[in-house]
Amino acid sequence: MPRTRDAAAYAERSRRGARDPRPDHGRPLETEYRPRHPLDLRRTVLYQRHGAGDPTMSVSGSVIWWASRTPMGIATLAIRETHPGVIRGAAWGPGREWALSMLPALCGADDEPGDFDASRHPLIADAHRRNPGIRLSRTDLVFDALVSAIFEQKVTGMQAFGAWRRIVTWCGERAPGPTPTPMFAPPTIEGWQHVPSWAWHRAGLEPPQSQTVVRAARRGDSLVRALHAAEDGEAVDRVLISQPGIGPWTSAETRIRAFGDPDAVSVGDYHLAHEVGYALTGRRVDDDGMLQLLAPWAGHRQRVIRLIGASGIHEPRRGPRLHPEDHRTR
Repeated sequence: MPRTRDAAAYAERSRRGARDPRPDHGRPLETEYRPRHPLDLRRTVLYQRHGAGDPTMSVSGSVIWWASRTPMGIATLAIRETHPGVIRGAAWGPGREWALSMLPALCGADDEPGDFDASRHPLIADAHRRNPGIRLSRTDLVFDALVSAIFEQKVTGMQAFGAWRRIVTWCGERAPGPTPTPMFAPPTIEGWQHVPSWAWHRAGLEPPQSQTVVRAARRGDSLVRALHAAEDGEAVDRVLISQPGIGPWTSAETRIRAFGDPDAVSVGDYHLAHEVGYALTGRRVDDDGMLQLLAPWAGHRQRVIRLIGASGIHEPRRGPRLHPEDHRTR
């Protein structure tokens, strides 16, 4: 355990950093994107957010703010729909050009439904008809997507989002631009390797997850190159699942956020199989049953899962909510 004085000093630096003026990176670059398809901007882009308190993504009025660590440096991107079918983007920071170039992909421009047949099930057909603007967003920031997925392994969303918020705020970099609240980009790959062990503990992340993040960061650059070179989702799975502490669920979550993979299925999720089974058959199923139900939509299984989420059909909760254990008191 760290000395109390060290912990207090680190916490004070974190609080002071949150109050410091944001970096001044001059006037923003701006662009306009006109999607060729219907777009529900909030439902598409905010899928990338890690809880309401995510320091990398927030909403203020009609504007979505995204802080990221791009290959060209830190950047803040502000997105809003100025008129129906017109998306305006403004970006600050050294990585602003890269961030603006990603605006269409973030809004689902690379998502091509192609041969998707919603008519195979009446619930999916109705959800597809009522939600034509839901697209699959991608960021291309594969390591950040991987780390956030590791945070969410085998814990509740509340635990994972809280740990992400604390670590990114404490160890990330203050985002530039006129953000509505202090925002932060995640640490660099090297920075993830040097997060103090006691900081992980105070953030509420269990040792297996923090150790997996550090191991992945130690070969982070080569891992990122291999993932971007992967030709399809199966190749991404082979790269990721070969890493200690990373399984099919984590790989699928990475594929969904980083690449907007329309076929990724998070096998092993605590609720997903139950929700899919209930929506499509009215009863619970296990992972194998879920995969059988989704098989007719091969190539679009994540799209079907997203439409089930948008349908409003959820399995009734039958028991008390899980009370997560807070290991920080141990």
